Formats: sequence, structure tokens, C-alpha cells
Amino acid sequence: MKITQLLTEETIILNLDATSKQQVLEELTGQLEQAGKLVDRQAFLKDILTRENQSTTGIGEGIAIPHAKSVAVDAPAIAFGRSEHGLDYESLDGQPAHLFFMIAATEGANDDHLEALSRLATFLMDEKFRSRILAASSKQQVLQAITDKEMEAEGSEKPLEEKDEPRSSAKKILAVTACPTGIAHTYMAAEKLNDRAKELGITLKVETNGSSGVKNRLTDAEITEAEAIIVAADTKVDMARFDGKHVIQTAVGKAIYETDDLLNRAVNQDAPIYKHDKSKDEASSSEGKGGFYKHLMNGVSNMLPFVVGGGILIAISFFWGINASNPDSPEYNEFAAMLNTIGGGNAFFLMVPVLAGFIAMSIAERPGFAPGMVGGLIAITVTGVEGASGGSGFLGGLIAGFLAGYVTLLVKKIFSRLPNSLEGLNPVLFFPVFSIAITGIIMMLVNPELTKVYTGISSFLESLGGTNLVLVGLLLGGMMAIDMGGPVNKAAYTFGIAMLDAQNFNFIATVMAAGMVPPLGVAISTTLFKNKFTKPEREAGKTAYVLGASFITEGVIPFAAADPARVIPASVAGAAVTGALVMLFDIGLRAPHGGIFVIGLVYGGAINILLYAFAILVGSFITAITLGFLKKKIVIAA
Repeated sequence: MKITQLLTEETIILNLDATSKQQVLEELTGQLEQAGKLVDRQAFLKDILTRENQSTTGIGEGIAIPHAKSVAVDAPAIAFGRSEHGLDYESLDGQPAHLFFMIAATEGANDDHLEALSRLATFLMDEKFRSRILAASSKQQVLQAITDKEMEAEGSEKPLEEKDEPRSSAKKILAVTACPTGIAHTYMAAEKLNDRAKELGITLKVETNGSSGVKNRLTDAEITEAEAIIVAADTKVDMARFDGKHVIQTAVGKAIYETDDLLNRAVNQDAPIYKHDKSKDEASSSEGKGGFYKHLMNGVSNMLPFVVGGGILIAISFFWGINASNPDSPEYNEFAAMLNTIGGGNAFFLMVPVLAGFIAMSIAERPGFAPGMVGGLIAITVTGVEGASGGSGFLGGLIAGFLAGYVTLLVKKIFSRLPNSLEGLNPVLFFPVFSIAITGIIMMLVNPELTKVYTGISSFLESLGGTNLVLVGLLLGGMMAIDMGGPVNKAAYTFGIAMLDAQNFNFIATVMAAGMVPPLGVAISTTLFKNKFTKPEREAGKTAYVLGASFITEGVIPFAAADPARVIPASVAGAAVTGALVMLFDIGLRAPHGGIFVIGLVYGGAINILLYAFAILVGSFITAITLGFLKKKIVIAA
């Protein structure tokens, strides 16, 4: 993609009115909004300021590149502004900034967009290019300067990661660059380091950790041969590989402004020997902020393919009859029985072990996977309760996963004291034997009691009726809408899956219907109340129809992020009503995902299918109308 596809005449301000950093950011944000590139101006400005608080984007040499990846961006774009007299931007060199390139990237920006954005950043390292931009007397001249620079780069330069290494230096230096958003500073720092190293006759290779992934990755052999490594990063990079090497750790901006000093220090090995603390890795992966939820979601997300695939295959098998998989039934169909066996006898059977295995793996890395799987398998097979098929189900799986993870951490800590000569036996012998044994023994002892608790909960829920059941539906429906795919939403969905595993199909029907309501409701609102939504919001509403129909609640996030005080209450109101109606109508569904595309699999035939659709539509219109009344009319400036 060409840079000029992102930077257009509509996003250029040749002479800025701003006299301060805040005013520059506001003026350029306004230009992007005027060009139709933003869904929400204030939300994007907030994201820009958040990035500035991490470290200034005034890189020196009269340049500033404020940037952010944001859900408030409708389409990736670049805004350019120029200040003839310059202004204080808190730049790294302390000098006034004259050229301002504001980069607006979508959360899902593809590699072509990111490559164009990073290419602009590297162009700004060229003094002649900057001078030409400063001297431009029209927007067309600015765009022509960029076009000429791109043609020059395509004709004479190799990509950053393929640049020739100078041959005149015996010293081999490596570098890693990374910034929080991975759009501008990452590549500018790499460009500056590469260019100065070439001029100084230093052999250098730079790895970039950008938005599109790691490029020009450093190999183990290169790290072994390197004299020193420069890590210029404002975000986390893999440091374990540099254990025992001279490592200079600094901010990414220093690599742009203090390039020579960093290279000279690296050549002279003027840096401490880096010692990697493995215990910090372990702690951060298992005990860090939000650890419990992270581990739980790792299990749930890896389990979902088994749930969705298995559940839909089971549901499809019932097209031939409710007893089509039973060889003794007149309805028996061999293909239906095959689908039922694949979905129920295999995919569903693996759900709980996979859940437990990946929870444990999230906690203790790879050594936790095997004991987690074994613990999960015990949870569904060792019941100790007569007639209790399925054991302790999801409850046991969750406990087995966390138990296996922390048991494995304990085993790893104990065996970390082994001599180096025996360390190779840890992952293949000591870790699996002891962690599987300890986890397995504990689960064998506690699972019969867990099974009693699990079957008791299931029986209680199944015994609910009338008002109580409607209240449960009301609660689950509201939970599905309150954080649009966040922890509360996932908790309600996981509960629905657990009840599906316990052969209660009303709850998964409830959470799916309620989860469809927020995006569908907002989409309908953008259609009914066009004067209360911007043009980009109305366009986004068309997409929300598809996402809502597909049971992708996250489709409402752009609207909720822009106006949470109105969108979230409206979404919760509609979803809660839908949840209550589904429970009131006693609708069941075996399929755990698929939205409108699996509505034909609803239990009870055509009547229940119509009632299910009715419940979804009622909730969606409640959300739509509520949001329409809460929103204010869009006032278009004359």
C-alpha cells in the first residue's frame, strides 16, 4: 500500500493554528474526523494522549509522530500538519517541532497498512526529505515529495530487514527495537541504527517488534557471536535469549536521538552482563495482574472449538429424528449416528480435559499441560456416585486445571535445585511423573465429592420453574450484554456450556439469544434513528447486523467504547428481556454457537423456532428504541 493512500489532501493542514502540543493533537484529530476517518473524535484523542503519556512522540529534528491504534478509527489514515515557527512538543532533543504526522490505525489494521505507516516513519529520518516537506507550498507538493521518496526507495533500497551488513568491522552488534504501538518509533529507531552503523563501519542487525509481528528475528547463532546487544524498547521483549551477553537496555527514543552513543557503547562492550531471572518469568506468567482470568480464558478459548464443533454436529444429527442415533429406534440413521458419535462421544468428551489442560498450561507453561489433561479426564470419569455420568464436569475441570498448574509450578521449583547434568531430565521425566501423580491422586480423592456438588447444582437448576427460571434468564441475559465479550459475558457463556454438558439445553439457548441482542439492537437503532448517528456509525451499523446474527456480541464494542453511558444500559435492557423470554418459553438448543444459522436446531419444532426468533427481535427492538431515545441528535456544523 502507498503512503498517499493513507495521507490525502483531505487530511493535510499546511499551516497549523496550534501553538501548543495539546492544540496540535486536537487540530489534527479534528482534521481526521472531518475527513471521515474516525468513529469517535474524543475517544481517539484520548488514545493519542494515552500514548503520549507513555513517552513523547516528539522524536527530535523538528518531527513529531503522534499515533495510536484505536477502536475509534473507522479507516487507517495519516494526518499531516506543519507549523512554520515551530512549537514546544516536549521533543527528545528539546527543540521546537515543525512537522507533525498523526497516525490513526484501526485495531485490526492489516499488514499492508502497518507497512505503509512504518515506511513513512523511516522516510522521516532522511534530512533531504524533511527539507522538501518543509519547503512545500501546497498540499500537492507534500504528496509529490512522498510519492518521489517511495519510488526512490523501491528502486534503490532493500527492505529494512534485508539491508546489507557492512564488512569493515570485526565487531558484531545486535539490536532490538520496540514501542507500545509498534507503528512508528520501532522502525524509525531501526532505520537510524542501521544507517549510522553503516556509516561507522559497524556490523549490525536489528530485530523489529512491530504491530505486524517480529521481523528480522535474531537467531541463536547470531546472539552467540554478538559482542553486545542494544535493546531499545518501551514494551516487553524476549530477554531470556540474551542471558550472559553485554546488553544495553534503553528507551526506543534514545535509539533515534542518541544513536552514536549507543553504538559506541555496544562496540566497547560498555554494558553489564545480562542475567536472566527465570523466576520472574514464572511469576509473571502465573501470578501477574489478572492471572486467574487469563488462565481461565486460556482454557475456555482452547475448549471452544470442541464445544462448537461437537455441539453443532450433535444438533445436526437430530434432523433425522430425536432418536436417530439409537440403533434400536425406527428413526435410526447411520449418518446421523456417525455425527452424534463424533460430536458427543468424542468432541464433547474432550471438552473438560482440554479446558483443564490449557488452564494448567497457562499457569505452568508446557509442563502443566499433561497433568491438566489427566486431571480433567479424571474429573469426568472417576465419579464415585452411582448413576452420575460425566463426573464433576466443568466444576471438576476448572479445579483440576488450576490444581495441575500450581502443582507443576511446585514440582518445577523443587527440581530446579538439580545439578546441571540432570536438568535435561526435568521436562521428559521428573516434571510429568511427579505432577501427573500428585494431581491424579488429589483428583481421585476429591472428585467423588465434587461430583455430588455438581450433580446437586444441576438438579437444582433443572428443578427451577416459572418465576425463578425467568429471573435466571433475566440475569444471564444482562450478563451477556454488560461488558460485550468481557469477563462477565464469558462467565455467563461458560455457565451455559457447563449446563449444556449436563444435558440442560435451556441455558445455552438463553445466553446465545441474549448475546445476539446488543449488536442487532444497535444496528436497528442506526437504521431507525439515522439523525442520531454519524455516517461512519451508520456504516458500522450494517456490519453489526451480520455480527449480531452470527452471535458475535463484540460487534457492539465500537459503539459502546464511543458512548458507554447510553449503549451499555440499552444493550443490557434488551438482552435481559430476551433471556427472560427464552426461559419463559422453555426453549432448548444443543448448538453452543452459530446464532441465526443454527436457529433451525431449536427443540420443539416450528413453534419454538418462531418463539426463539420473537424473543431475539423483542430484545433487539427494546435496545434499539431505548438507545434511540437516549442518544442526542447529531448537530452538523454549518
